[in-house]
Amino acid sequence: MSNREDRQDISDVLVRYGTGIDSRDWTLFRTVFADDCELDYGEIGRWHGVDAVVDFMVAAHEMAGHTLHRISNQAVTVDGDTATARAYVDALIMSQDNTSGVNAAGFYDDEFVRTDTGWRIRRRRFTTVIVRTVTAG
Repeated sequence: MSNREDRQDISDVLVRYGTGIDSRDWTLFRTVFADDCELDYGEIGRWHGVDAVVDFMVAAHEMAGHTLHRISNQAVTVDGDTATARAYVDALIMSQDNTSGVNAAGFYDDEFVRTDTGWRIRRRRFTTVIVRTVTAG
């Protein structure tokens, strides 16, 4: 597989992350992470293992209205069966009635591993840049 194909496959993993949350497709979301993944979202929380990550995201979004996770500026470096990436995230999480919500922006620093089922995130650190409340209008 070429470096370009690997970078595209990793980009697809990042898109699956946002799509899985926003569509509440937790089966799809689970395909983003290695079984033994480690995530550090700072004040939001830390998780070890794909089950813990999925459980948190399900609970965090079950009472939400619309959500939009936009992931951009994906800078990916592939080294054999491992890779690193930094990507910006701009997330909007609305209340259940979609009248107000929270907009959080920051960046992900990810370590990927190639598995038998494709690229997966092994480690992630989320750095918050801004969090603000929003109202629909």
